[in-house]
Amino acid sequence: MGAPAENKGNQQDVTGTGPILIGLGANLPSPVHGSPVATLEAALRHLRQKGIGLLARSRWWESAPVPVSEEPWYVNGVAEIATTLDPEALLALLHDIEAEFGRARPYLNAPRVLDLDLLAYGDVTREGPRPPLLPHPRLAQRGFVLLPLAELRPEWRHPLTGRSLPEMIAALPGSQIVRVLPQ
Repeated sequence: MGAPAENKGNQQDVTGTGPILIGLGANLPSPVHGSPVATLEAALRHLRQKGIGLLARSRWWESAPVPVSEEPWYVNGVAEIATTLDPEALLALLHDIEAEFGRARPYLNAPRVLDLDLLAYGDVTREGPRPPLLPHPRLAQRGFVLLPLAELRPEWRHPLTGRSLPEMIAALPGSQIVRVLPQ
């Protein structure tokens, strides 16, 4: 299944009502860290150095770009974390780490060295207008999020819709190609 939990530290799940989940992705090599997999592993180490507890992570998955394009395939995973940061501060930290790793945002859905998304913060729901929107607004439409999430939290339900992971996975379009990356 996923990688073993590492470095829980003294962080607590401050939501008290469910997991704090982040999505990790990359489809470009990093000049500093190397391949997308090496970059994602480095990002997890960096999160721990910033005081974020890593409770568990999925295996790495590879996926075709969504929306479909000619850009390189992605490596994706989901991690369950523990933190005392509130959702706004956690999202800011994720964006800071992306910038430190060289993420550029020249246009929507551009290829990236690192993508860190706050997927869910317990059962907290926020539909806007100010970020973070919780759960992530496109989570239910992304196989590269749902399949790794099902490894970690098969019982997880979308806090706004109540839909289960199997229901959301079954509703994915067949055009989304997601498969476990050989370890």
